Formats: sequence, structure tokens, C-alpha cells
Amino acid sequence: MTARILIADDHPLTREALAGLLSASGFEIAGQASGGVEAIELAGRLQPDLIVLDLTMPDMDGLTALPKLRAAAPGAAVVVLTASEDDGSLLTAIRLGAAGYLLKNEPPERIVDFLRGVFHGEAALSGAVARRLFEEVREGDHSQGVVPESIAKLLSARELEVLLLLDQHLGTDEIAKRLFISEHTVRSHVKNLLSKLGVSSRRDALEKLRAARG
Repeated sequence: MTARILIADDHPLTREALAGLLSASGFEIAGQASGGVEAIELAGRLQPDLIVLDLTMPDMDGLTALPKLRAAAPGAAVVVLTASEDDGSLLTAIRLGAAGYLLKNEPPERIVDFLRGVFHGEAALSGAVARRLFEEVREGDHSQGVVPESIAKLLSARELEVLLLLDQHLGTDEIAKRLFISEHTVRSHVKNLLSKLGVSSRRDALEKLRAARG
């Protein structure tokens, strides 16, 4: 199945370069938008699988557009592609439901791989921002929050997110709804993170997390 992508960026050269890269990599370019307002209109009409969203646009910034895009195209995963490494923008984007946050200085092949992963239900985070993400969780977590480096380095971005939601005492169905993935995918992530942490149960994983926090 070919992923249909909507690109929203106010720089024509960036849009065309990204469209060319993705098209050559097997994606279908459903549309291109030069601003947030146009992106929302196109998202509603085209119903793409993925939306690649810049944060800085003249008529409506990406963070304002993001929830409107998700409402216009509920089946689409929104991935921020930006030059900004600002922690506030990163955390806000994830809380608003972004499936990924990528930096424009990533090698082209990495961007392609990240987007393929998102299409198959994975999170996409540039290495430069991934470690900072999990100080807080999507939709404003106010629990213990931080994942120590000893734990974070063992897990993928999505596994870390699932672990933090487990730490909020959420069940499989609740995590699936929060992350917009299937319960089967949640169980798969839990199985993988248990294996990587060397434990046999969710309770053991949380005990190891809390012990690492000190």
C-alpha cells in the first residue's frame, strides 16, 4: 500500500525538493500547501495518510494548524518537519497529537525512513530531539515524567512513550486511544520494551523505571 502525503511548507523549493524525494521513494504526493489555512482545506478534501508540516508559515503557524489538520483528516498522521529544535515547540507538537518531530537537517534517506515508520504506526523523532521529549508526555502529563538515560537509551521513541503511559496506570485500550494505534501494536511495543529492559511483566518494568529515577 502506497502512503499518500500532503506537504505543508511556505518555501516552494523545500516543498518541491521534499515532494521529489518522497515521490522517488515510493510515496504518492496527494497535495502541497504553502500555508496552514490551505493545508487544512486540502487535508479535509484529500484525506491523506500522512501530513508533513512546517512550523513556521505566514498565515497560520504549524502548532495552530496541527489540531485543525487532525480534525480535518482524522486518519492522517501529522509529522512536523522543521528547523526548530525548541523544546517548547517539540513538547507542544506531541501534546497536540503529532506522530513525529523531524529536523530539516536530517539526511534525506533518514527522513524517508522516518516517514515510512510513521505510516506503519511508529513514532518519528530526530536523534537531536528524542532524548528531550520524554520529560513530559502527550496531552500534558504531570506525573513523575522523566525517563533516566539508563532506561531511555535502551528503548525506541514509541516504546518510551508506551512506558510513560504505563507509568500513568493506563491500560492497553487507553494507550491505544491516546497514541492512535491498535491494541495489538501496543501489546507488541510492551513485549519489546519488557525484553529490552530484561523484565517479565509491566509491574517489573515500572519498578525498574522508578528505581532508575532514584
